[in-house]
Amino acid sequence: MLNDRVVLLSTPDAVEEFLGHYPSSVIFKAGTCHKTMQGFGFLEDELQKREDLMCGVIRVVESRPASDLVAERSGLRHESPQVILFRDGKPVFEANNWGITPEALGQGIALVPGGEPVSADTAAGGTDLKPYMDVLEQYLTGVIDEWQFESMYTQIFRDDHALRSRTEVEVLNSIFGDVDQHATMHLMMAGQADTSQLRVRAQSAYDQLKELTQAAA
Repeated sequence: MLNDRVVLLSTPDAVEEFLGHYPSSVIFKAGTCHKTMQGFGFLEDELQKREDLMCGVIRVVESRPASDLVAERSGLRHESPQVILFRDGKPVFEANNWGITPEALGQGIALVPGGEPVSADTAAGGTDLKPYMDVLEQYLTGVIDEWQFESMYTQIFRDDHALRSRTEVEVLNSIFGDVDQHATMHLMMAGQADTSQLRVRAQSAYDQLKELTQAAA
């Protein structure tokens, strides 16, 4: 499982130890916007195919010294989100921000020859869907109206710093789509957007998130 190959790197020492044990590996720098979720989802998809590669995750806001050490070791300027692939301890590929795409990652990972499957004892951990479930329940039960729901839901999504699977991101995006684009369109339309299918999309997303939560329990 991929979760067994994802470890949090919170200190410079942890980075040194990780690269010492896994000289051919991936380091993902997680930022604080939803680009991080999308980028990690793409990386997750690619790493599912490569059981020989470990992935070290650095949450740059909380662990900037660890991130700085990676920049120093790799010679690559810090970005977030950022994917760096190492081969025999040396960086051979990087992708940043919207450049983290399935195509780019596939080409990068191909630069690292396959090896024996690996595993780790400490995983990055699951993610909490409760904030989304709560606001969806409030909307679907009539506690808040559609405009309150739109504001609350999109704000939660913008502020979400979690590393989420591709599946979670797709479900969360299914209601309003890309939140930045949605916000722009909302201002342009000034309330004129068609929301007739909003409840249908919200109910579908709620059902899917509930299934994901139960499966992870």
